Amino acid sequence: MLFHVRMNVNLPHDLPAAETADILAREKAYSQELQKSGKWRHIWRIAGQYANYSVFDVPDNTQLHEILSGLPLFKFMDIEVTPLLRHPSAIREDDT
Repeated sequence: MLFHVRMNVNLPHDLPAAETADILAREKAYSQELQKSGKWRHIWRIAGQYANYSVFDVPDNTQLHEILSGLPLFKFMDIEVTPLLRHPSAIREDDT
């Protein structure tokens, strides 16, 4: 099942630089592994914001919740999730 996810990151300004660097490094490694596995299919930066739009391909909302709550930046994020279904007028058969 596909999910459209908007993630807004709100890092505290007083977070120590070393802690910020560690969280960001872990976040990058975790997200890239999910991308390699095919679970995190797309990620786009939103211009001018510390935010992204992403598409996840997972069996259900339980697995999506597990993935999102495992993000090192999770406690600093506002997340909006929209489940996606194939549109009946879509012409690409390979993008379900």
